[in-house]
Amino acid sequence: MTPWNWIEQQFKRRYLRLFEAAFGRLPVSPGAMDLERVRRILVVRQHDQLGDFLLSTPALRALRARFPEARIGLVARGYTEPVARHNRYVDELFVVPEALDRWTPAYTRDFARRLFSGWDVAVVLNTVSHSLTSDLIARFSRARWTVGPSHRRFPGTQRNFLYNVEVPVAEGTRHQSQRNVDIVRVLGADTQDLHEELTLLDREVQAVQQRLQRQGLARGARFVLVHPGAGKPRNRWPAERFGLAARELARNFDLQVVVTWGPGEQELGERVLAQLDGQGVGFAGLTLREFASLCRLADLVLCNDTGSMHVAAAVGTSLVAVFGPTDPAEWKPWGEEFVAVRGADHRCSSVAVGQVVEAAKALLEKGARD
Repeated sequence: MTPWNWIEQQFKRRYLRLFEAAFGRLPVSPGAMDLERVRRILVVRQHDQLGDFLLSTPALRALRARFPEARIGLVARGYTEPVARHNRYVDELFVVPEALDRWTPAYTRDFARRLFSGWDVAVVLNTVSHSLTSDLIARFSRARWTVGPSHRRFPGTQRNFLYNVEVPVAEGTRHQSQRNVDIVRVLGADTQDLHEELTLLDREVQAVQQRLQRQGLARGARFVLVHPGAGKPRNRWPAERFGLAARELARNFDLQVVVTWGPGEQELGERVLAQLDGQGVGFAGLTLREFASLCRLADLVLCNDTGSMHVAAAVGTSLVAVFGPTDPAEWKPWGEEFVAVRGADHRCSSVAVGQVVEAAKALLEKGARD
């Protein structure tokens, strides 16, 4: 837990009731908002993990479609900044560093100056968790209307009091991209395209293409990308099975195999490579945007249910992901080109190699036909 997280937790436990009484915003009806006068919109999604953030990008798409001339600002945390960078729906990016020492006087002054520059609407995309920091950023923006969901109230509070427009939350199972769009729908913003999105620059993709060539892959070579890691051990399919699945796909479809891994996951990557009879290429030390570029170049990605899955989906590459305890109905990337394979007992280890191979074959064959 970072120092700021500790401070936030202590504040929630001890002082939120008093804070609500002193600083709570009076609720207003959504109909009271004059949407035709909205020129500046601040979207706050700074507290979530990589996948959570990318699943919110359809809400940005919906806002841009509804307000094509508006200036849209986005608040993201330092960890997710690489995938927020260059988003085509966003005009201004605010980055909240995790480390307190990054908040230098100059950085803080610039952040505050831009935050206080005058926003008509602030939207807080709280879906799976509720961040007091996000609420405070939206409140301090001085936006006339602060919009957020009505659920996940803080202990002891009567409502999400830093919003003056609360959005009711649908009950039951619902995809996370839909839940994000549900929040902005109160502003008349909507979209039928719920795909995640990450904007890459041509030069970034070209640089990774050159790196592949230096590793011995011919320019334009077709390959399957295997990423066996996951932050949560229970979300990991056995690495050897990834290797076996990739080997069969490579033989049947004349594909190369590229294996990637994150910090502390080298052993997983080596276990995949050991199944490839020396035919696989390993990549380590990639930045998030380099990994995204590598995914863009791949014909198919094999991975676990993790943030890397969402990165691959956000650049439009077909994938097969092994799911364990997490429900794919909520968390699988939106679209038929992204397939979730899940064991009957909701354990990754119960998924057979054949299940992943068959799902991958169907995607590759469909790609060949298209």
